[in-house]
Amino acid sequence: MKKPVKWSYLTLLAGALLLGSCSASRDLPEGTYMLDKVKVMTDGKYQDINPTQMMNYVRQKGNARWFSAIKIPLGVYAMAGKDSSWINRTLRQMGEAPVIYDTLLARQSCEDLQLALQNKGYLDAQVEMFIKPHRRKMDALYVLHPGKPYYISDFTTDIQDSVIARMIASRKPLLYNGLQFSTDALNAERSQITSFLQDQGYFRFHKEFITYRARKDSARHEVGLTMVLHPYRANSEARDTLHSRYWIRNISYESGALNDSVIHLRSSVLKENTFLTEGQPYSSSQLQNTYNHFGRLGAVRYTNISFQPVADTTLLDTKIQIQTNKPSTISFQPEGTNTSGDLGAAVSLTYQNRNIFRGSETFTMKVRGAYEAIRGLEGYSNQDFIEYSIEGRLTFPRFIIPFLSAESRRRNTATSEVSLMYDSQDRPEFHRRVLSSGWRYLWKKQGHPDSYRFDVLDLNYVFMPWISDTFRKEYLDNPSNSNVILRYNYEDLFIMKMGFGYTYNNGRVALKTNVESAGNLLGLGTAIFGGSKNVNGQYRVFDIAYAQYVKADVDFARNLLGRAYKDQLIFHVGLGVAYPYGNSKVLPFEKRYFSGGANSVRGWTVRSLGPGRYKDKDGRINFITQTGDLKIDLNLEYRTHLFWKFNGAAFLDAGNIWTLRQYDEQPGGQFTFKSLITDLAVSYGLGLRLNFDFFVLRFDMGMKAINPAYQTEDEAHYPLIHPRFSRDFAFHFAVGMPF
Repeated sequence: MKKPVKWSYLTLLAGALLLGSCSASRDLPEGTYMLDKVKVMTDGKYQDINPTQMMNYVRQKGNARWFSAIKIPLGVYAMAGKDSSWINRTLRQMGEAPVIYDTLLARQSCEDLQLALQNKGYLDAQVEMFIKPHRRKMDALYVLHPGKPYYISDFTTDIQDSVIARMIASRKPLLYNGLQFSTDALNAERSQITSFLQDQGYFRFHKEFITYRARKDSARHEVGLTMVLHPYRANSEARDTLHSRYWIRNISYESGALNDSVIHLRSSVLKENTFLTEGQPYSSSQLQNTYNHFGRLGAVRYTNISFQPVADTTLLDTKIQIQTNKPSTISFQPEGTNTSGDLGAAVSLTYQNRNIFRGSETFTMKVRGAYEAIRGLEGYSNQDFIEYSIEGRLTFPRFIIPFLSAESRRRNTATSEVSLMYDSQDRPEFHRRVLSSGWRYLWKKQGHPDSYRFDVLDLNYVFMPWISDTFRKEYLDNPSNSNVILRYNYEDLFIMKMGFGYTYNNGRVALKTNVESAGNLLGLGTAIFGGSKNVNGQYRVFDIAYAQYVKADVDFARNLLGRAYKDQLIFHVGLGVAYPYGNSKVLPFEKRYFSGGANSVRGWTVRSLGPGRYKDKDGRINFITQTGDLKIDLNLEYRTHLFWKFNGAAFLDAGNIWTLRQYDEQPGGQFTFKSLITDLAVSYGLGLRLNFDFFVLRFDMGMKAINPAYQTEDEAHYPLIHPRFSRDFAFHFAVGMPF
C-alpha cells in the first residue's frame, strides 16, 4: 500500500500545479486577458522562412511550458497567496507571472515581422494578426504574407580609389545579378570587403565606409543596386582623401607587469607566436592570430598589442606587451571515497610549473595516496587497501617534431605531451603495480571546428608481484572456475599501443572517432627474430606477455531541431569494437567495454548491463564478466529550459555490449546479427540539470523498458508493461552532459 500513497502525493502535487495554472487567469484585472498560445505561420511554403525562427521577432509570448506542454512555472506562481509572507515571495520568485495580452506589443510584433521579411528580400510583405479570446485567455496567430521575393539587378560599384578598386576586383564577390536581395547578403559583402582590405594593410578602414544605393522595381520584382566605397575622412570637418595602406616598421616587446620589467619567455618563443611581420603590410587576421597564440600559452596572463603611426608616413610601430603568470603553483586536494560501502580517504599534492624552460612549457608533478578499509573479506590476513601513485607530465605548446618546417608549426595550434606514471595498489587479495608512459600530439587548424590527436607511443606495464594464497586457490587455480577473463587480468602484461583520434564540433553536429592498435610492432619483431613463449602459448618481451588487439570507436551526436529552436532534441549514437588477436585471446580489462551508467543506457547502473543476454548467477553486478568487445549506444534526449538555472530532459536510451568470441563464463554474451534486436536493452526517464555555464550538475532518473537478460515470456523482460520500482529504477548523478 505504500507505493500507491507515494504516487498519490505526486498526483496531488501535479494536480495542484495544473489547477493553479488554470486559476491564474481568474485573478486578472477586469477587461484583460492572459496570453495563452502564440503561433507564427506563413500563407505557403518558403524555403528561407522558418516560422519557428520568426517567433524571435514576436515581442510577447505566452507563459513557459515545460516540455512544450504544461505551464508548471505559472502554476507555481498561482499557488502563492496575496500577502507578502516568505513562502509566497519564494513561490513568486520561483514561478512566472501570467502574461497579459498587450495590443501595443502585438502591433509592434507585426511591424518587426514585416521588417524581418523585407530584410530577407520580400519587400512587399504583409503581416496579419488574428486573436481568439476564450474565457479569460487569448490566443494570438501571426500570419505572414511574404509575396514574391526581389532579386538584385544591374549591380554596380562606385569606388573612387583605383588601387582599392583593383584589389576588390581580384576577389570573388558575394553580391551579383540574380541573387535574392537581402540585408544579410549586403552586410556579408561589407564585412568581407572590410576584412579583405584590413588584411592588405588598410589599418584605418572600417565597414562604415561602405554604403549602398538601391532602386526598387515593383513591376519586375528587382532591385538595382550600387555599392559605394567612400573616400577616407578623419572627421566631419576634414576633407576627403584616399585610404592609406600601412606597413609594419618594427615590432618590440615589453613586460606588462608594473613591478617586473623582464618578459620571462625566450625571444624565439615571442617571435614564433607573433604573426605580424616587419616590412609587411598590416593584417587584421594576423593580429588576431597573434592574440590567439599568446592567449593559449599557460605562462601568459595578459597580452596587449598597440600600433603607433609614424608621423608623415604610412608606417606603424608595433608594441606587444606581455604579462606572465607566476610560474609555480602547489595545490593540495583531500578526497573521501566510498566503494560499495567501504569507506576511505585520499590526498593528492600537485606541483605545476607553467614556464619551466621559459617557453611556456608546463611541467606537472602529482603525488597521490589513498587508504580504504575493506569489510566482508574472509580468509585474508590484511583488510586494508593502500594505493599511492606518482605522475609526471610535460606539455609543450607547439609541435616537437624534427624536420617540421616553421611555417607548418605556425599554421596549427598544437600541443606535444610526454607523461610518466607509477601506480602501486596493495589489496588484501593481491598487489598490483602499473608503470605507464606516453608521447602524443594534439593539434587543430586556426578557425576550423575539427581537432586531431596522435598517440605516437603509449606504454603500459602491469605487474602482479604478489597474489594471496586464498585468492589464488578460490579463483585462479580452482579447477571448477574456468573464467579465462578473470585469470587474464591477474597476470603480468605489457601493452604497447599507437592511436589516432579526430574530433569535429560545429555547435550542432559533434563527431568523435578514435582508432588504436597494440602489439603490432612487437608481433612483427617476434615474427622476424623469433621469441620465447610462456605456459599459455604467448610470446614475451622482457619476459612478459604482451597484448595484441585493434580497437575503433565512433561517437556521433546531432541536434535535430537546429539552432533556431530554443529547445533541443539530441540524437546520439556510440559504436565501439575491439578485437584481440595474435598474442591475446582476451582484451585487457581497461580496454573492454561496459554498459549502463550516466552516459549509457540509464535504466541500468554503471557496469550492470550485458554482455548480450548474460545475467550473473547470483544476480549481482560482476565487474569482470559484465564487460565486452563490442558496444552500441543509441540515445534520444529532449532538453528544455525550466526556470532560473534549471533545465529538464526526457530521454530514451537503447544499447548493450557483446563479446566477439564465445566465453563459457559469459553465456549469451556473444554477438550475432540474428539476435541483435532482441539483445538491445531499452530504458526511458527524466533528467534535471543545474546549468552554471562553466559546469553542469546532472541528475537522471531512468527506468528499464526492455531487459534482454530475461526471456521474452518472463514479465521482467518487459518492465515497461510490468514495472517494479525497486528492480527497474536507476538514479545517476554526474557532472557535464551525457553527450
